Amino acid sequence: MFTYEKTATAIPIRLVTETSLVDIKAGIYESGRNWLTVQGYRGKPHQLCLVPDGAGRLAQVFYGLNETESLLWALAGLPLQLPTGEYYLEGDWNDEDRLQMLVGWGLGTYHFDQFRSSEESSKPLIYVSQAAARINALVEAISLVRNLINMPANHLMPQDLEQVARRLAEMHDAEVEVITGHALLKENFPCIHAVGRASAHAPRLIELNWGNQDDPLVSLIGKGVCFDTGGLDLKPSANMRLMKKDMGGAAHVLGLAKLIMQLELPICLQVLIPAVDNAISGDAFRPGDVIHTRLGKTVEIDNTDAEGRLILCDALAYAAESEPDLMIDFATLTGAARIAMGTEIPAFFTNDRALMQKLQAASTVSNELIWNLPLHKPYLEKLRSNIADLSNSGDSYGGAITAALFLNEFVPARTPWAHFDVMAWNLRARPGRPIGGEAMGLLAVFKYLEMSFAE
Repeated sequence: MFTYEKTATAIPIRLVTETSLVDIKAGIYESGRNWLTVQGYRGKPHQLCLVPDGAGRLAQVFYGLNETESLLWALAGLPLQLPTGEYYLEGDWNDEDRLQMLVGWGLGTYHFDQFRSSEESSKPLIYVSQAAARINALVEAISLVRNLINMPANHLMPQDLEQVARRLAEMHDAEVEVITGHALLKENFPCIHAVGRASAHAPRLIELNWGNQDDPLVSLIGKGVCFDTGGLDLKPSANMRLMKKDMGGAAHVLGLAKLIMQLELPICLQVLIPAVDNAISGDAFRPGDVIHTRLGKTVEIDNTDAEGRLILCDALAYAAESEPDLMIDFATLTGAARIAMGTEIPAFFTNDRALMQKLQAASTVSNELIWNLPLHKPYLEKLRSNIADLSNSGDSYGGAITAALFLNEFVPARTPWAHFDVMAWNLRARPGRPIGGEAMGLLAVFKYLEMSFAE
């Protein structure tokens, strides 16, 4: 997708708007001006025009800039439209804007083709003059998230997630420990065991540790439900169709961990993935069951399809035992968050006002929209049980908030914590963002970590 030497035959890409096109046309050669005029090119957003030289060879690329959209996606639509060749971005762009656009180009080359038999076609290349390591790290991290979410469940069960973590650890000199199956009960992770015990694929808690122990400890926790039938509260088939993506939280923390390790952020990193297959068998947990949690609180099962918060509560309680400086979890947790925010904007909750403000600042700097929803504690009343400390599901209103409040019960008030409720899936294709698995909030969170711990 990239080349690191600018050749004499490299073709310039000019990003234009309807306003700037007038001046740009005046400054180019006559045949190029005439070509743009004949083609009726106006520089509308995402409008492409390939301009030949006098010999008929491609000489310039004009592409319409969408000024209402992040620069991250300015070039993302081009790799699938341009002929094979070498290109470079022309114009007076600052380093950060150029970096963002080149990352977008890289993401524009993405497609999930692991199960296709057709040969991969050659791709156009764009010249990268600086920050190549960072650009590649960002593209690779997001591509990892997408690949994991897109992977069919029969190829990505808890044991496969474990292998992904082990490969990452091997690449970046990290350590991985895994607690599997009945050992979860012995080590006091009863919720993870309860949700995953019905499957032939043993549940597990995957833990990756990396970095200098003298640096601030950051715990990333990702929901790893490799497939979600809904359990005995079985989902309708239409709702179950995309449930291979229910490990999207795990994919996010693995992608974020890869980025942190690859760019050597000065933090001590702990990654926790409770990985399960929410299946159905004679040993499946049932509505009305009361199960214990690692923290000692009991939970009455109102709905077996509210399983993500159950596995996360054990992992959050375990993370808190190390007294980290920061805890962040990612989860494809509720449909209610999608109703509130739509499918393309990740919602986040936090118990710390300063953390909320810094995350929003990082969202602005990274050009990735995330949105804070309130951790409205009076709604905890909706999770009251008559026979246990908590119910795992409330009524039909405010479901994203009640899910976050459930998790909050397992996080110490003194520990800054953010919870991201993400769709992790594109329902529509846009430049650089094909239908399928997607990283949401990753860039904003990484920018926050850099702003907080590396500057």
